[in-house]
Amino acid sequence: MTKRRWWELTSAMLHILAMALMLSDHAWSTLFPAQRWMTSIGRIAFPIFAFLTAEGYFHTHDFKKYMKRMLIFALISEIPFNLMMGGSLLGPTHQNVIWAFLLALAGMRLLDAIKARYGKEKLWAAVLLSALVVLGCFLLGFAGFVDYYGTGVLMVLTFYFFRGRKWWCYLGQLLVMYYLNVELLGGYTILVPLLGHTFEIVEQGLALLALIPIWLYRGKQGHHSKPFQYFCYSFYPAHMLLLVLVGYLQYRLGG
Repeated sequence: MTKRRWWELTSAMLHILAMALMLSDHAWSTLFPAQRWMTSIGRIAFPIFAFLTAEGYFHTHDFKKYMKRMLIFALISEIPFNLMMGGSLLGPTHQNVIWAFLLALAGMRLLDAIKARYGKEKLWAAVLLSALVVLGCFLLGFAGFVDYYGTGVLMVLTFYFFRGRKWWCYLGQLLVMYYLNVELLGGYTILVPLLGHTFEIVEQGLALLALIPIWLYRGKQGHHSKPFQYFCYSFYPAHMLLLVLVGYLQYRLGG
């Protein structure tokens, strides 16, 4: 096994980075609404999680167990997510982000099945069916009200289609990520003064900065253990519950 170079990031490092940025984003929405920078840097978190989901798909030894584990934590996370986002136990119009990852995983499985079934012999059929799968995943993301909606599902699929370290993979990731985050998600803009000029930047476009740590990843797992694996899964519902609790105590003490 080759030694990791100092500038390379491992999968474990990407998980920790993404969790820290997600915590910043959610802390802004629950505790520190005046600190806009916290959600600005938080835009970087989701693409890293999307990339790690795609990588998890390619590296898992048991797809069914991977899906089952994700499903369990999607169910566990639903109430904490509803409490954080809407202050109630139920939130039928907005589901936690793990459901988007589950849709993307199912989509990648179908895409691989199409590739195996038709290959290059019936390329037209493979392309048509693959396009239908991608469209179906996109629409289901909206119909299911998952976090980031169908656009989030497409972000995961981006790292499926443009997986690798060739120049066209990097370019494909950059162009699709730009379209998804700036053109489709768009939204709030921030003003950045630079060299006597003020530039207007789409805040969600900061998600493209996630490509820097993603490109510094070279396939190495880094630290790996069952406790760390389940810490990464449980961090999502646990940090939301903690933020809800701190927000409740803040409200009670303030009142």
